[in-house]
Amino acid sequence: MKRFYKQVTVTPEGGIALDGRPVRTPGKALLAVPTAALAQAIAAEWAAQGETIDPRSMHLTGLANAAIDRVAGDPATFATGLSVYGESDLLCYRAGSPAGLVARQEEAWDPLLDWAARRFDVAFVTVTGIIHAAQPDATLERLAAVTAARDRFALAGLSPLVTISGSLVAALAVAERAFEAETVWQAVTVDEAWSAEQWGEDSLAAEAQARRRADFLAAARFLVLLD
Repeated sequence: MKRFYKQVTVTPEGGIALDGRPVRTPGKALLAVPTAALAQAIAAEWAAQGETIDPRSMHLTGLANAAIDRVAGDPATFATGLSVYGESDLLCYRAGSPAGLVARQEEAWDPLLDWAARRFDVAFVTVTGIIHAAQPDATLERLAAVTAARDRFALAGLSPLVTISGSLVAALAVAERAFEAETVWQAVTVDEAWSAEQWGEDSLAAEAQARRRADFLAAARFLVLLD
């Protein structure tokens, strides 16, 4: 779509206006967010567009749209869909070999699990291989409650962190700012980094990885801007 506006402003209600006209979500709701910082950042995305509008470059706008159009209607169900990742969290499934990968997973993943165990007073079962291992009921219940306690905007920001990483624990670590987002990204992509080091990097895979990283870091920034 060609750019059709000149001026981008933030309304007193936390909305975005293009030449004075309010921006609406794809679902036709008003695009309004809860903090001035997030509204300003979304406005900056619109202002940065060239002659053609590229929605893929507007990560914060997309997450705000999701909060309003997708999450707000049934946040409890949305939260449940995220909390189920705790049942098969990436960080709990370890390689048995080679030794270098085993060590790297331990170095990257153990601090995240240790943090979550302390923060939420839970225990995790870690296994070697990909055969499913049940986590304690108390752990799953606690992680589900922690996830469900978030509002629609926080859930929208948490969602890409969970789905891209495959780890609810890693996503919560970013959301609660216990670890830097880039540090967590490096942790959840240990396997990919190891493979690239051993056998070289495929250009298409690298491009896809770069897009995932951009989405991951944008979601982390979205959550920071909510505070």
